[in-house]
Amino acid sequence: MSSIDYKFHPNKKATIITAPFSGGQPKGGVELGPEYILNAGFEKQIQSLGWSTAVSNPLSEQNFEIEKQNIKDKFNVKNSKIVSDCCKLIYDTSLQTLQQGNLPLVLGGDHSIGTATVGASLKYNPQTCVIWVDAHADINTPKTTESGNLHGCPLSFLMGIDSEFYPPEFSWVPQVLKSNKLVYIGLRDVDEGEKKILREHNIAAFTMYHIDKYGIGKVVDMALDKVNPTREDPIHLSYDVDAIDPSFVPATGTRVEGGLSLREGLFIAEEIANTGLLQSLDIVETNPMLADTEEHILDTVSAACAIGRCALGQTLL
Repeated sequence: MSSIDYKFHPNKKATIITAPFSGGQPKGGVELGPEYILNAGFEKQIQSLGWSTAVSNPLSEQNFEIEKQNIKDKFNVKNSKIVSDCCKLIYDTSLQTLQQGNLPLVLGGDHSIGTATVGASLKYNPQTCVIWVDAHADINTPKTTESGNLHGCPLSFLMGIDSEFYPPEFSWVPQVLKSNKLVYIGLRDVDEGEKKILREHNIAAFTMYHIDKYGIGKVVDMALDKVNPTREDPIHLSYDVDAIDPSFVPATGTRVEGGLSLREGLFIAEEIANTGLLQSLDIVETNPMLADTEEHILDTVSAACAIGRCALGQTLL
């Protein structure tokens, strides 16, 4: 049972929203992430911390995986329609969950769904600050992306960067994210176009260099100082498991060596929990099909579950 008081969820009600979707990138298997996490007992783990839970499956009637094509369209990106349609369903469900007084805990799927989850959190409360824990910045635009994979573009859509290049399917996305309400932790693989965007928009970013230099505790404090200096605003924590080094979480789609240790990764979630300001949470990019062994699947799924538990109040003592 967690003793942490959650300012924006005093009744400790959470809705686990599954987002089994892989259309934001070419590799199959990430759509299985939510199923594997839930089969590992995740819901009961959350309940043991004092949260009442429900599960919502807004994509259950869709055939997005069948419709997926890894071909760039005239807007220089892939799968615009299914990514947009998926995100709109997740957005509506996340926003409704917040309006009902529940914490939306979204299990991906790839990180393209960040457009939906962050958008819903900001639509619900414009003061929400976004902590994006990831090896990648995910702020490419259709103009800057080399791969055309939309899991690398969710934040640009929410900020309206290079909006004249957006596919029309994304016209529904609320351009509500301000640069001073976004901070990164754990970056170590940033495209040149993204570096330019981060500089031009003065977006706070703490890379693995900063974590090596200052330590993870100081970095989390500095990140909060950037986007939530008064420690009053709600927090949306969007957590890509590839922020953690692949030696700990090998079953993910875009592995980059030199990442967070498992303890550093869990500390981030613990420290966000300790603020009592968590409003919403994503855990994405668990891909069981990219594991070399059953142990790799277990390690990655266990890490994803642990991130969720720590964010919802599990402590070591």
